[in-house]
Amino acid sequence: MKKIYYYIFKIERHTYLIGATANGLAFVGSRDQGLAELQQFYDCPLIENEDKAAPYLDQIKEYLAGQRKTFTLKTDITGTEFQESVWRALLQIPYGAVTDYTSIAEKIGRPKASRAVGSAVGKNPLLMVIPCHRVLTKAGKLGGYRGGVAMKEALLTLEQAS
Repeated sequence: MKKIYYYIFKIERHTYLIGATANGLAFVGSRDQGLAELQQFYDCPLIENEDKAAPYLDQIKEYLAGQRKTFTLKTDITGTEFQESVWRALLQIPYGAVTDYTSIAEKIGRPKASRAVGSAVGKNPLLMVIPCHRVLTKAGKLGGYRGGVAMKEALLTLEQAS
């Protein structure tokens, strides 16, 4: 049975939660959220363990400090074939750039699936690592974000300032 080892850490005035399995990073939570957010993604034993999560911590901290633009982490996530195609497309959005749901739908060969793309984006378990914050509405507005619009805006500002 899969186990998620999690750790809650603080950067500046915000807390973040990361979770990992024995095979890789499985979850990056929204700022200032607790264990309940992780439980929405995984129905398995959740064990607090800083040592098991630590290999992923430095890269997340570096990103949030504006010192890292890409991640080189082992990950352990699964979704539907459609979700995984959307997540792969999100990984192609360059640091500091933005796109929209329709463009992602077109990129994965499903041009009429922009709403489904939005749903897949919302099920992304690796905030920041799989950069769903870089997706805006067709009108260029921030739209929704699991971490909240304030977090999305902060991440975009961080990337545009670097």
